[in-house]
Amino acid sequence: MLHFILNDQEIHTDRPAGEVVLDFLRNQRRLTGTKESCREGDCGTCLVLLGEWREGVLRYHSVNSCLLPLGEVRGKHLVSIEGLNGDGLNPIQRVLVDAGAVQCGYCTPGIVLALTAFCLSAQTLSLPQALEAVSGNLCRCTGYVAIKGAVAELCQHFSAESLNDAERRIKLVAWGILPEYFHTIPDRLQQLPRQEIAAQWPDATVVAGGTDLFVREPERLLDARLDFLSGHGGLRGIRVVENRCFIGATTTVEEMRASPVLRQFFPTLDDDFRLICSTPVRRRATLGGNLVNASPTGDLIVFFLALNATVGLKEKRSQRQVALRDFYQSYKRLAKKEHELLEWISFELPNRPAGFSFEKVSKRQYLDIASVNSAMHIEIADGMIKQIGLSAGGVAPIPLFLGNTANYLIGKPLTAGHLRDATAITQREISPISDTRGAADYKRLLLRQLIHAHFLKLFPQEIRPGDLR
Repeated sequence: MLHFILNDQEIHTDRPAGEVVLDFLRNQRRLTGTKESCREGDCGTCLVLLGEWREGVLRYHSVNSCLLPLGEVRGKHLVSIEGLNGDGLNPIQRVLVDAGAVQCGYCTPGIVLALTAFCLSAQTLSLPQALEAVSGNLCRCTGYVAIKGAVAELCQHFSAESLNDAERRIKLVAWGILPEYFHTIPDRLQQLPRQEIAAQWPDATVVAGGTDLFVREPERLLDARLDFLSGHGGLRGIRVVENRCFIGATTTVEEMRASPVLRQFFPTLDDDFRLICSTPVRRRATLGGNLVNASPTGDLIVFFLALNATVGLKEKRSQRQVALRDFYQSYKRLAKKEHELLEWISFELPNRPAGFSFEKVSKRQYLDIASVNSAMHIEIADGMIKQIGLSAGGVAPIPLFLGNTANYLIGKPLTAGHLRDATAITQREISPISDTRGAADYKRLLLRQLIHAHFLKLFPQEIRPGDLR
């Protein structure tokens, strides 16, 4: 039995844990304001709010209900567009109407939910952050100018700086953005029946964020036995032990993007991770899920391959470590036993001065799978390349650590000539194929340009575009 609060109502249901929230809302509760469309987390029409306890604080974020299984809602507050409606339009709905940002209306509930989540969680109610909050919402009527105008108007009217989460909810209720019943939610969540999450692993299907799994296999998961990793303690978070960083497998992409620890060592992390899916998907997608999914273009895989990372695996009481570069053996085949669980990834923190660069090219700049992606970690001493890690995705059946290219460059002076020779070696390391994301020759050219881009970005004084022709 699953217990949670839906809008202002306590829910006790025996529906399958693998049923996605979108279907539960529309088919079981007849809450059709949550729209069904892509069922892949791409368009944002099915957005809902999910409130959950984190470190003793009730926090809300927007989630694609088409990828959110009911089993992940237990003990939490689920809010659909109906849960925000009152006798009249609330301020977010009103500003959209006044700006002419409502046309066919199909995308509007999702945009309202995204902006409500923004008001609940953003550090500052600024226009750039607000636009980032709706980055996962597509408008079928191409009304983006009007939507942007409405968002700008919203940011001018409200400010929530220097407020903690509880104070912010009180303010949002006073402003009419949230209904008054939100005042009662913290106490009511505490009073829900205690729900133990039975650990079924290793016999069950393991679910982390589910952002890919529930796209590929929703029918099978509906009646499957599921083991939600959110119920396993110790798999989430970022910590530094001596000079090594450990990231738990269930840490989300968004948590990594916002991490002060990681931003300290990777100054462009914020921009780099914005290229990885939309904000709602980043809030559900996990590091472990991305690694185990083993996509040849996996963004996080390519990112951490360049750092010579190691993964930690566990099976019952047995634990072992595998270098990430050895984890991928062939297409979708891992150096992982059937019942092993990936617990964490770790890497040595970069020395300073050290450089790191991540590059990704896809048909769309945002919200798309890479045609080719690449990362580089490099250390220079006295003009010589002391250490370097290079990785690439989309150019082989597996994400590649470009070992031969790196070995050639180590100990060499940082010159355009050596870089040209290195990229020639790269061409012998890769084996791209032609597919919907580009021809094989195009991918070869693209990877060469991305490697050039790493050096041009990090060493603009030493390497100039004209030297690489």
